[in-house]
Amino acid sequence: MSSTPGIDAAVERSELVREALETARRAHAGQLRRGSDGRPYIDHPVAVAELLSMHRQLDEVLAAALLHDVVEKTEVGLDEVRARFGETVAGLVEALTEDAAIPGYEERKEEHRRRVAGGGPAALAIFAADKITNVTMLREAYSLIGEGVSDELAVDLDLKIYVWEADLEMLFDEAPEMDLTDELAEEMVGLWGDRFRTVRASD
Repeated sequence: MSSTPGIDAAVERSELVREALETARRAHAGQLRRGSDGRPYIDHPVAVAELLSMHRQLDEVLAAALLHDVVEKTEVGLDEVRARFGETVAGLVEALTEDAAIPGYEERKEEHRRRVAGGGPAALAIFAADKITNVTMLREAYSLIGEGVSDELAVDLDLKIYVWEADLEMLFDEAPEMDLTDELAEEMVGLWGDRFRTVRASD
C-alpha cells in the first residue's frame, strides 16, 4: 500500500500535480536529505505535499509543495517553473525559496520568514508543512543516531532548533488558526522531549 495516498490520488486527477512530481523527481535525482540518516531528497517534498493533501489544499498548492525546493537546491530556475506551471505555482515556489545572496544563516532565515508571512495562506501552509516534515524526519534520524545527527546538518542542531522555534513563533503570529501550526508545535514539543531524554540518559 502506498504511503502517499493523497498524492497518488492527486496525480491521477491532475496533470499539474503529475508533472510537478515528475519534475521534482528528475531535479532531485541522486540527492540525499541532510539530517535524515541518508534518505533520498525527493522523500521530503513528497511528504510535504502529502501532508498538505491531507489538509485538502488545492492542486496548485500541492504542485508548489512538490517543487518548493527545486529552485533553491537544483538547476531548475524560477522562470522555468513559471513557464511550465503558471504564475500561481511559481509565486509560491518563489516565496518558499530562500535568498542565497544573504550570507548569514540566521539573517537568511529571518528574511525568508518575513517573505512567507507576506505570501498569503497557501505560502504559510506550505511553509508549516515543510517545517513539520523537517522536524519529523529529524526526529526519526535522532532516534537512530542521537546527537550525532548534528553532523549531518548544515548548522549545529541547537541553532537549527532555535530557527525552527522562530518559524513556529511566526506561524503563531500569522496563522494561529491553521491546524498545521498546531501540528508543528506538537512536533517541536516531541523533539524537545527526545533531546531531554537522550541527554538525561547520558548523564
